[in-house]
Amino acid sequence: MRQRRLRVELRKARDEAALTQEQVAENLDWSLSKVIRIESGSVGVSTTDLKALLSLYAVSDARTAELVELARQARQRTWWSGYRKIISQQYYDLIGYESGAGIIRQYENLVIPGLLQTSEYAREYIGRLIEPDRAGNVEMLVELRMRRQEILERDEPPQLFFVLDESVVRRMIGGPQAMRHQLRRLIDLANLPNITIEIVPFSAGVNPGLNGSFTILEFSAPEDEDVLYLENPQSMRVTRDRPDAVVSYREDFEELRRVSLHPEGSAVLLNRLAERLLSD
Repeated sequence: MRQRRLRVELRKARDEAALTQEQVAENLDWSLSKVIRIESGSVGVSTTDLKALLSLYAVSDARTAELVELARQARQRTWWSGYRKIISQQYYDLIGYESGAGIIRQYENLVIPGLLQTSEYAREYIGRLIEPDRAGNVEMLVELRMRRQEILERDEPPQLFFVLDESVVRRMIGGPQAMRHQLRRLIDLANLPNITIEIVPFSAGVNPGLNGSFTILEFSAPEDEDVLYLENPQSMRVTRDRPDAVVSYREDFEELRRVSLHPEGSAVLLNRLAERLLSD
């Protein structure tokens, strides 16, 4: 999040200075690719280079100090840095955005969202689908998934809205006991004031969720644009700076909520499924 905010601020400062990327490269005797990489966030920026940019843009001393501090914070090691070698860059980015989001809206049509999974469910799911050459990473990936869930109950948690296809809560993953524990976990989480869980029933028929799962992450700072995260079993994609795409998916999300069982009806279904597993 800090890296993204710094990137946005640098582009904004360049625009206010009425300079093109080519002019910046020429003035600082840099390659054009260096300017592009810094603004895209694909590389970090040193304090020396940052000060050179801000001086060229005639940014005030006070604002320069703020951005230098922001850059320093952006270079600090995060708790999820320890997992970087075993996850994709897209997954790594998602965790960073989750940590700074004020509102998270997620639709899932295949499995329980990672933020809501029990360790039993996560272990079964990850262990069954992971590539053979990565099998040794299963426990670390489960641990990572559990640590992500710390945002659910922190002092100032985000508002979380989950919409699940009915197949998600009916699909048996990990056996009857593990699945019952998972359903009870959903029921307990739905009672928290910052979490809403709704189920789209099979009877809803054709709906926007048939296009696939997605997550929208929203942030409190006005300069931080929303992020769209798309995922399927084969790939993950983080879409930034695409407000048109975010608007379209947010409309789909609200439509899915409209055709869902709503929180009350969803709780009834979850309890019924959990009780059925207990009797079985």
